[in-house]
Amino acid sequence: MHLTIPESYDPKLSIIETQKAIRYIRETFQDEFGKELNLSRLSAPMFVEKSTGLNDNLNGVETPVSFTMKDIPDQTIEIVHSLAKWKRVALKRYGFGMHTGLYTNMNAIRKDEDLDNIHSIYVDQWDWEKVISKEERTTETLKATVKTIFKVIKHMEHEVWYKFPEAVYHLPDEIHFVTTQELEDRFPDMTPKERENAITKELGCVFLMQIGGKMKSGKRHDGRAPDYDDWKLNGDILFWYEPLQMALEISSMGIRVSEESMKAQLKEADAEDRLKLPYHQMLENGELPYTIGGGIGQSRLCMLLLGKAHVGEVQASVWPQDMIDKCYENKIQIL
Repeated sequence: MHLTIPESYDPKLSIIETQKAIRYIRETFQDEFGKELNLSRLSAPMFVEKSTGLNDNLNGVETPVSFTMKDIPDQTIEIVHSLAKWKRVALKRYGFGMHTGLYTNMNAIRKDEDLDNIHSIYVDQWDWEKVISKEERTTETLKATVKTIFKVIKHMEHEVWYKFPEAVYHLPDEIHFVTTQELEDRFPDMTPKERENAITKELGCVFLMQIGGKMKSGKRHDGRAPDYDDWKLNGDILFWYEPLQMALEISSMGIRVSEESMKAQLKEADAEDRLKLPYHQMLENGELPYTIGGGIGQSRLCMLLLGKAHVGEVQASVWPQDMIDKCYENKIQIL
């Protein structure tokens, strides 16, 4: 557990006013985001059968919350870590056409999360996925989509300012594109997190590209599951967040693996046994569309736009009592 206390923190809004702002941000953003990217809202599962291979393995070390059902006793059910793979199957199953897609409310439990100001065991995000052609699996497609998402977030800043002028946190006017290798070359003696903080503080907002594969040093900037994002065509949207003096990740996204890149990444990750799973068989057999997709943190976005010091101010979760006590001592209103 780690807790940062901003100096002379002022929440600006009461708990009730904050709740009103949260509702406004969530409802307004998803409508505008869906329209800009041509996405339809769908219902999504909170849990999946382990045997399908649909759950997100994240960094490969986190254990999902699991249980068995009375009526299906021979199957292990897992609460999702994210819907990265489920969405791609849903696009095929529901017959989405080229350049159309879906978004959904994704709620997850990540019980192994290290708790701090921005990390909770409860995850709430808009998961989205969109059909593209194989020829559009390019850096240009990725950057154009990132710019669109940034435009919607910036527009939300103006919307929130109109409704809650005393509370809005002002964002930079531009997003910059940087690769993990460029960061390693520029800041060779820093840790990956220190590099993210340094470049985001300098530029304001960054899309950090190519996460998951090994860099020239032989190290990885960060872990990524090998079977949904293409490690050469993915990234994170990071904002420099002055209240906590750190880079705040709002979205992780990317162009999804092709048959070829999935096999290569599974081999690099020593996880080729997954090729036997139904999801991976569908992808290998060409039964799934080529897609781009990701997740946008709902609580993180509310936190960013309202200048909050702790994610617990914009979502209800479980926290250690000493963290709760320290927060209340410093006007941080944990829900």
